[in-house]
Amino acid sequence: MFLVVFRNRKRAGMDAAAYAADAARMEALARAQPGYLAFKSYTADDGEVVALSEWADEASARAWGRQFEHAQVQQRGRAEYYADYTLFACANPRVHRYERHDP
Repeated sequence: MFLVVFRNRKRAGMDAAAYAADAARMEALARAQPGYLAFKSYTADDGEVVALSEWADEASARAWGRQFEHAQVQQRGRAEYYADYTLFACANPRVHRYERHDP
């Protein structure tokens, strides 16, 4: 598995409707990409967003980063949506699981 963590803060006054439309389109497009496993996004009380995407391997995650429409929206994000962001990428993260099984 390859994990991508995208932490970001939006610009004040950005076009929220345009962002929501782009985000929905990117999520649908990502789901159709080879190697896509999962995506979730969480917003903290202070407005920071943490988005997690899981990919089968690094090549799949990198291919998504270079996908034409995604690359265009990345540029729009830097120009119009984000005040700042940090992207973390990790191959084969150490995973611990717990699952309760009640009788």
